[in-house]
Amino acid sequence: MKQQLGQISLLVKDYDEAIDYYTKTLGFELLEDTTLSESKRWVRVSPPGSSCHLLLAKAANETQEKQIGFQTGGRVFLFLYTDDVYRDYEKYTSLGVEFIREPAKEDFGIVSVFKDLYGNLWDLIESNRPI
Repeated sequence: MKQQLGQISLLVKDYDEAIDYYTKTLGFELLEDTTLSESKRWVRVSPPGSSCHLLLAKAANETQEKQIGFQTGGRVFLFLYTDDVYRDYEKYTSLGVEFIREPAKEDFGIVSVFKDLYGNLWDLIESNRPI
């Protein structure tokens, strides 16, 4: 059997704000932005060349709004692999991304931790192992 993750739903406050951040700050590609109703859109973004996408899902009620930026209870939520952590760290820092951990060497490679615009924690990883 062969399986893979296709996309991950990420709660956001505002579609356009999220699209702007993920495409202009993190350099993701906007794959789709389809209006489904007056209040709902199907918005997918992805790092260049990735087979897994983020579905930017606007919080639809107060319960969902409380979970924005806290979908994993404060743990690292997403893992962004790169071929050069230091390059991306410098670029993201210059664009205002808040890092809570500078790049550091680990057994598995080099890792740094940043917050996205809503406070979700991301590992930025340059792996020394096959992905």
